[in-house]
Amino acid sequence: MEILDTHGRLTVEELVHKFHVTAATVRADLNILASSGLLIRSRGGALKQEAPAPEYPFSIRDHLHKAEKQRIAKVAVELIQPNQTIVLDSGSTTMEIARQIRTLKIHPLTVVTNSLQVSTELAGLPHISIVLPGGVLRPNSFSMIGPYAERTLREMSADQAFLGVDGLDPVYGLSTTDMLGAQVDALMIQISRQVTIVADATKLGRRGLSVIAKINSIHRLITDRSADRQLIDKIKAEGVDVQLV
Repeated sequence: MEILDTHGRLTVEELVHKFHVTAATVRADLNILASSGLLIRSRGGALKQEAPAPEYPFSIRDHLHKAEKQRIAKVAVELIQPNQTIVLDSGSTTMEIARQIRTLKIHPLTVVTNSLQVSTELAGLPHISIVLPGGVLRPNSFSMIGPYAERTLREMSADQAFLGVDGLDPVYGLSTTDMLGAQVDALMIQISRQVTIVADATKLGRRGLSVIAKINSIHRLITDRSADRQLIDKIKAEGVDVQLV
């Protein structure tokens, strides 16, 4: 594990030569460590397990990896068609999508969001209807969560959902740092015909406190070009369409 912490990744071949054991032994040991969450298995080796996803206030998150988020949002809005109902969660990347929607003036459009920031960004546009569920305000993300928000979402149906995540791991799944937020995001996935995760490369390989859903519950991932190619291959292997921008 110390070697992996230093180098970030190792191959089976490297470990065979270093410890003078068989490839089968190395693979078995790596599988055990991966099942314990200590590393990530990759094709032909292993990747360092990243630290748990941190939680920052929205005001900070909105400025992190800004250029990557803007590129991701630009590609995401190309998927939106007039007359659709879309879901946007309270992520900083989905906020960039809202800004793009405002600029492009896609209409008519219905936007379901639990984000006060997103709803404020799109408020006042005559061609956009905004549905904001009730619930408890979460100050860190300016999002509505809890039983009332969940109850409202259960009664809805959407064409597409665009969701940000705090962590995306091929085995662990989609995750976030907030348990109640995870339940809201899970419902957003359930009510949507198509689900697109919008996340910069720093979210890949991370694990948040609460699982939202397994990776095969989504249809598409839009992330930036710096994403680890082995992680991308594992995500694609789950049937997810991956777009690098």
